Amino acid sequence: MSTTRTERSRNLILDATEAILRERDFTATSVEEIATQAGLTRKTVYNLFSSKEDIIAQLRARAEARYYPPIRARIAENHAALAILEDTLTGHGRWCAANQNVAMESLAGSANKPPGTAESGDVVFIALVREILVLGQQQGVIRKDEDASIMALFLLGAHAQTIRYMLAIGSFQETKLKYVLRLLIEGMGARTAPGEAKARPRPKVALKVKAKRRK
Repeated sequence: MSTTRTERSRNLILDATEAILRERDFTATSVEEIATQAGLTRKTVYNLFSSKEDIIAQLRARAEARYYPPIRARIAENHAALAILEDTLTGHGRWCAANQNVAMESLAGSANKPPGTAESGDVVFIALVREILVLGQQQGVIRKDEDASIMALFLLGAHAQTIRYMLAIGSFQETKLKYVLRLLIEGMGARTAPGEAKARPRPKVALKVKAKRRK
């Protein structure tokens, strides 16, 4: 196969899988069905993809290739980090809602992996969110006393769980997702420097107790 023909076949398989998964879930889909939908043979599918899971991973990678470059451009142009972060995560939520079966398989797959492992798609998404958080630290809107990588993992873990819950109950609501994200991001917001914090006055009751003890 020439490169052009190979890429065309790969896209036919990805398009076929995407179309099938709009109608049924991943476990109810076979490689044979995907091959038939794509107009190719089962052998061709396995020549290009190692498994159904590999097809899902490549579907996610294709979506990332479409959506991530504009986000990275905004980071490079030093746009407001919090706006980029909200747009990135709500946009991801909308994609998951529009591609529910693909999203549920990807999210479930990541959640079931042993600690310390991650799919390539997870790594790319984590790295992207980390870049946004680092930009926020530089802009003074994200706390600098914590590691951006750890904050990215925490944020995306809660984000994924929220989306999984919404999709499981069949009620994706962008306003609720934004609410959850706001609560999470506020916890990562810039903190007042220790030297700038005003000392709280000590309670008068405590002072009286100490005065009695001195007597």
